[in-house]
Amino acid sequence: MSAKLQLTLCIVLCLLMLPLTGRAQAVEIVALGASNTWGKGVGRDQAYPRHLERMLRAKGVTARVRNAGINGNTTGQMLKRLKSNISARTKLVILQPGGNDRRRGVSREVRRNNIRRIKRYLRNRGIGVVMLRNRLIGSVAKRYRRPDGQHFKADGYRALAARLLPRVLAKLRR
Repeated sequence: MSAKLQLTLCIVLCLLMLPLTGRAQAVEIVALGASNTWGKGVGRDQAYPRHLERMLRAKGVTARVRNAGINGNTTGQMLKRLKSNISARTKLVILQPGGNDRRRGVSREVRRNNIRRIKRYLRNRGIGVVMLRNRLIGSVAKRYRRPDGQHFKADGYRALAARLLPRVLAKLRR
């Protein structure tokens, strides 16, 4: 093989490899929850997972935040769909148990047990968990809420993402 052909092949191979070496693999984060994860009242691009993804990228973190929220879900329903929502690439789950268990008459003990089982499943797979508790949701100012008092307008979901950002960054650094 001539030196010119060898050089050409080398250049072609290097160019083909550029996309593989030039991009970091995106960290997969799954937002598992109910209506405030889904983004009830706004388009999916305005729900907190999408805002959080944008904020992470602005901080230099290549991340994909997948919205696995379903309106009205209970912790038992989240537990049942857990395996189908988590991939081998998932590094972190933001768990929003919500208040649907209480509204549907699920006991506190059953709710706590479901949350424990979700966390154990994730921990056994080496997946970190950030809890999005009702008190954090409640800490977002009322001016960002819809008339029902429970769900947010787009700026409220953005404010929620901003409150989650430091927790998510801390978990990803571990």
